[in-house]
Amino acid sequence: MSQHPSERYCPRFGQLAVRLGHVTPEQLKQALSEQVDDNLAGRPHRILGTIFFEHGWMSPGQIEEVLNLMFDQIKEESGP
Repeated sequence: MSQHPSERYCPRFGQLAVRLGHVTPEQLKQALSEQVDDNLAGRPHRILGTIFFEHGWMSPGQIEEVLNLMFDQIKEESGP
C-alpha cells in the first residue's frame, strides 16, 4: 500500500498549528488572507507564526513547539 504524496511531506506550519489546537481553522484562513493582501499591496511578506503572534493567537512557546515538530518530521523523513 503506497502512501498518498501529501502524507510523505511535513505538514505546513498553519496545518500543524490547527491540529495542535493553537489556532482555529478560521484564524488560519484569516492569516493566509492577510499574507495574500500583504503580497498584493507590496508589503513585506509575513510568515504565519508572526501573524498568529501579532493577533495574540499563539505564544512564542507555541510557535516554537510547532517549528520543533516540523523540524523533527523533516529529520525523520531525511533519514540518518
